[in-house]
Amino acid sequence: MNGSTIKLSHAQFDEIMQERLPFADMLGLRLDSIAEDHIVMRSCVEQQHLRPGGTVAGPVMMGLADAAIYALILSRIGPVELAVTTNLSINFLRKPEPADLLARATMLKLGKRLAIAETSIYSITLDSDPVAHAVATYSIPPAA
Repeated sequence: MNGSTIKLSHAQFDEIMQERLPFADMLGLRLDSIAEDHIVMRSCVEQQHLRPGGTVAGPVMMGLADAAIYALILSRIGPVELAVTTNLSINFLRKPEPADLLARATMLKLGKRLAIAETSIYSITLDSDPVAHAVATYSIPPAA
């Protein structure tokens, strides 16, 4: 996304996660970085995030994807916390090992009422191929 301006800092998003997104702690979510063209969010994977077979559970990866895209959108529109997911589609590509996951989210389209973004999720123990890919649409409420 060319010419974007960051309107929500890393610290501001951390505050929103701590105060208003209790599921973020349950999923081990941590914002790693906000950049001009993307954000990176981490899921600190623990035993409680695994499914039978020793792999990271799908809902953990879906939560990571959704939260990463939410952070990306808020970083572009500011603290509009009532922006909500209207659609999320995820493809699980490879079995991740029981290790931290990184989601790199980028904006596809940012309009006045809708935002569309994608994220690729990587396992820190595997090579550069993603373990999952998600696309989400968010509804942005009208300005007050």
